[in-house]
Amino acid sequence: MKIAEIFYSLQGEGVLLGVPSIFVRTSGCNLRCTWCDTPYTSWNPEGKEISVEQILPRIAGFDTKHIVITGGEPMIAPEIVDLTLKLRESGFHITIETAGTVYASVACDLMSISPKLSNSVPDNRDAGRWAAHHERLRCQPEILRRLMREYEYQLKFVVTSANDLGEIDEMRNALSAESGRIVLMPEGTDRDSLRQRGLWLAEICKKSGYRYSPRLHIDLWGDRRGV
Repeated sequence: MKIAEIFYSLQGEGVLLGVPSIFVRTSGCNLRCTWCDTPYTSWNPEGKEISVEQILPRIAGFDTKHIVITGGEPMIAPEIVDLTLKLRESGFHITIETAGTVYASVACDLMSISPKLSNSVPDNRDAGRWAAHHERLRCQPEILRRLMREYEYQLKFVVTSANDLGEIDEMRNALSAESGRIVLMPEGTDRDSLRQRGLWLAEICKKSGYRYSPRLHIDLWGDRRGV
């Protein structure tokens, strides 16, 4: 598997916010979100080829049984099923962070699905050459339904403006998703942007019944890798 980084931190987003967790970040993605906060796993994928057998001893020394497999898009990593099965055997609680465009029969305790809204389409990035590809792949309703049916899940949406809410409501209705499993998170990679968006997004969550998630790692450490 091509791995960008392995580190120990706090879960910064979603329903497990604040839980000490090991992060295994795969490199490589089938999408190209215009606001991607890990371009080193998508637009310009970095990393080293590391086998499952090499990953397991690297995570053994951390004092937690929570692990997050993230990316990029971990569901396209060639050994993702084998890795998750080995982690399950070792007693880990496994979160997989995915855009929900690819299915793999993984072992997973929380499928953290982040469907990409139209705000993610890279019309003006890299001369727009990824826009049509991204638009075609970003929403796969049948795969989303299967992941939601087979796993404990959360639907985590990156929100750039109040205009995104209509699209989120439409997707919730189409997927018959529970409001309490929908998490709204402001887009941004600095504290000021997150606070400004967070203030009005929090009010929307209070009215809609959706959950609000900050980006705890940005609040604590800023836009840095390995935290």
